[in-house]
Amino acid sequence: MRMLINVAETVVADALRGMAAAHPRLTVDVENRVVVRSDAPVAGHVGLVSGGGSGHEPLHGGFVGPGMLSAACPGEVFTSPVPDQMVRAAAAVDSGQGVLFVVKNYTGDVLNFDMAAELAEDEGIQVAKVLVNDDVAVTDSLFTAGRRGTGATLFVEKIAGAAAEEGAPLERVEAVARQVNESSRSFGVALSAVTTPAKGTPTFDLPSGELELGIGIHGEPGRERRPMMTSGEIADFAVDAVLEDLRPTRPVLVLVNGMGATPLLELYGFNAEVQRVLSERGVVVARTLVGNYVTSLDMAGCSVTLCQVDEELLRLWDAPVETPALRWGR
Repeated sequence: MRMLINVAETVVADALRGMAAAHPRLTVDVENRVVVRSDAPVAGHVGLVSGGGSGHEPLHGGFVGPGMLSAACPGEVFTSPVPDQMVRAAAAVDSGQGVLFVVKNYTGDVLNFDMAAELAEDEGIQVAKVLVNDDVAVTDSLFTAGRRGTGATLFVEKIAGAAAEEGAPLERVEAVARQVNESSRSFGVALSAVTTPAKGTPTFDLPSGELELGIGIHGEPGRERRPMMTSGEIADFAVDAVLEDLRPTRPVLVLVNGMGATPLLELYGFNAEVQRVLSERGVVVARTLVGNYVTSLDMAGCSVTLCQVDEELLRLWDAPVETPALRWGR
C-alpha cells in the first residue's frame, strides 16, 4: 500500500507540524500534542475541549477556532489521547468559567477523559463532560460498550461551540451539547477496508463487490455485508435505519459524510438520494453539509447523520464559525 508518509512512527507529529504551518491562527504544540485556538483562553467564555485518535481528520483539530472547539487533543492513529494532553488543553483554555469535554463513546476516550476531568478539577478547573453516542448501527462494538460516537460529534462541537462563543455559562453549554447528542443519529457504510500506517495493509477483509452496512469509524463490523448496492439503495437503507430510531418531529440538519476516500462527486450524488428518501418520508431538511468531516483514513464509504433542531439549535448552527475545516459567517 502506497502512503504519503515518512515513517509510521512520526505520522501524527508530521501532520501536526504541517497543520501549524498551514494555520497560524492555531497554537499547535507538536511535542505535547495539543491544538489550541491562538486567542485562548477567551475571557468570560467556557472552554470546549475534545479529542480522539488521529486518522479521523479534520476531526478534531480541524474544528478548533472561534465558534467551535477551544482545543483538541490528537492521539496516535485510532488510539485515545492520554489524560495529560487533556489536562494541558483544559488549562490552556480555561478562563475561570469552566471547560466542557466532548467525548466520543469509545472505551479509551471515556476512561482517559474521566481521569483528565478528575486531574483538572484537582487543579481548580471546573469540568463538565458530554458523551456522544449517535451510531444506530450496533449496540456494542470492538471499541465500546453502547453506541459509538460518530458524525454527531460535529453537530455537538459546532452548536455547543456557538453557545460558548456567545458567553453562555457552563451549565447551558453542557445542556445544549446533551440536547444535540440526544437529537442526533448516524449510520455508516464501508465500500473498502481501512489501512493504518503501522499495519500498511487493510485491517479487515472486505471482498471486491461487497459492502459493510453499519461500519464504525475504526473499521469495526457493522450489521451485515451485502453485494454492492447502488447509491439510491444505500440511501434507502441508511436513512431508514436512522429514522427508525430518531423518529424526528422537527426539521433536521443533515450531514452526508465521506469516510476519507470517497470523492465529492460521489458524495453529492449520494446526498441527492438522501434528500430523496427524506422527502419521501416527509422529513423537512433545515440545513445540509456534505464532505469529508469524520473520516477513517483511506476508507471508501459514507455516513449519514441527522439532528432534529428547534429554532435555538438552528440559530446556533448558523452562528459564525472559523476553523480550518468549517467556516461561515465571519
